[in-house]
Amino acid sequence: MNMFCYQCQETAKGIGCEIQGVCGKKPETSTRMDQLLYIVRGIAIVNKMLRENGAADKKASHFIIDALFTTITNANFDNEMLDEFITRGFEIKNELEGTAKKRGLEPPFLPEVSFHLDKDQYGKLEVEEHGGTLSEEFYSVLNEKNPDIRGLKQLAVYGCKGMAAYARHALNLGYENEDVYEVIENALAEISRQDIDVDQLLSLVLNVGDGGVKAMALLDKANTTTYGNPEITEVEIGVRNRPGILISGHDLKDLEELLIQSEGQGVDIYTHSEMLPAQSYPFFKKFPHFAGNYGNAWWKQIDEFETFNGMFLFTSNCIVPPRPKTTYMDRVYTTGVVGMPGTHYIPEGPDGKKDFSEIIERAKKCPPPTAIEDGKIVAGFAHNQVVELAPKIIDLIKRGKIKKFVVMGGCDGRMASRKYYTEFAEALPEDCVILTAGCAKYRYNKLKLGDIEGVPRVLDAGQCNDSYSIVVIAMALKEALGLKSINDLPVVYNIAWYEQKAVIVLLALLSLGVQNIHTGPTLPAFFTPDILKVLQEKFNIGTITSVDEDIKKMIEA
Repeated sequence: MNMFCYQCQETAKGIGCEIQGVCGKKPETSTRMDQLLYIVRGIAIVNKMLRENGAADKKASHFIIDALFTTITNANFDNEMLDEFITRGFEIKNELEGTAKKRGLEPPFLPEVSFHLDKDQYGKLEVEEHGGTLSEEFYSVLNEKNPDIRGLKQLAVYGCKGMAAYARHALNLGYENEDVYEVIENALAEISRQDIDVDQLLSLVLNVGDGGVKAMALLDKANTTTYGNPEITEVEIGVRNRPGILISGHDLKDLEELLIQSEGQGVDIYTHSEMLPAQSYPFFKKFPHFAGNYGNAWWKQIDEFETFNGMFLFTSNCIVPPRPKTTYMDRVYTTGVVGMPGTHYIPEGPDGKKDFSEIIERAKKCPPPTAIEDGKIVAGFAHNQVVELAPKIIDLIKRGKIKKFVVMGGCDGRMASRKYYTEFAEALPEDCVILTAGCAKYRYNKLKLGDIEGVPRVLDAGQCNDSYSIVVIAMALKEALGLKSINDLPVVYNIAWYEQKAVIVLLALLSLGVQNIHTGPTLPAFFTPDILKVLQEKFNIGTITSVDEDIKKMIEA
């Protein structure tokens, strides 16, 4: 069985991962995800029709965002869990069709809507159906003859996946926006059209970006309303002398419940990689057993987890299959949409809460973490905090002390070409300030870049979830400086991409009309030459070259 996947930066350009993904995803897992996404497209088509008639099913919308989220890069490798998603998807699609018929509506006669599989066909690619094999159905986007249409459809799908992740984290805190669901469902329905053209798809992609802005604004509201506005915080990167639980991912609700349940248990809670921004929220600071941040970017976990010695909890994507004979696999717990064979899953209870007692009890028996570094890093420069600093920043700009802000958001990854971002940060003139949100910051957030009259040269606004802060900061600066356009600011964009949440950040910026964005270290495989040409013409989007050339182009121009 072969597979085809090019949704992350580590796939070969224009080819994708075949046989087995670089991420560790196997063909039978990839096929289940294709089956699930095909079912979700059918659900979206029917729910869109119901929405247009005032009868959208919220349960279906919730399922769609979870299904999209669980198929994101490095989130779910568990076939049994994906089988449950597929079965539930068929149930929801059947319920929606029944609701439509009761209201006198006839669901569109499309293969995505009528599609069905028996359980013994889950994960099997070559199954006769609709006069051909399922591969022809599942890869209808990838097998699109026009490469530009194919690439734009994939761009829309990947943007929806990133948006779905943000929407789920907000929903976990009780916040949702029907406009976000509408954008996602419309995009999934539209890509199923065989007659859609490039111009329509470009508009659709920008509409997905607009939905991304709404989803990020919603999540920002959910996080800050629940846990307070992030504050400038010095975060310890050393260790304490008690057993620990290392929590990774993006879901702050899971962190809240874990901290509450582990209080007074003799166990410290450390953040890892994507969870670093939690260190800056006032709510979490009140827990004395909330320790510092352990380790670096997500991809280094297969080494750093060996030295942590304690327990691990993954709340969202960025779990990595461990090496053979690893020592920590049985100590890994997952929750939410995350799945990995050989780990332990913590479900949500009937009351909407999760029971973390097992992982806490096991943690008590573990030795303390082994230190891999010491010192502190500074975080917490989200929009509320930076806006408070605005008078000082404006003064530094007017006095010529700050010449440029460089947005270096997005993802980190394993490829050697990622050293570009470290070298770029080091080469920036001393009158430049980096604005970052995303795990790309691990390439430079521990460099000794200093400050400009007390303003650090790296302003860490958080994770990719917090990219909305960069937009708010930019708009506040535009108003304070009396500029007509966000593109008149002394701001340049050098964004690293890896997976779908970086894609929705890019689309969100484009939907806001932001120009002159550079992206790298390689272009997405679904950016055909013609798509790139259009983006260059409309938005002057560029690609990275060398550090010296890009400094001249972006900073010295």
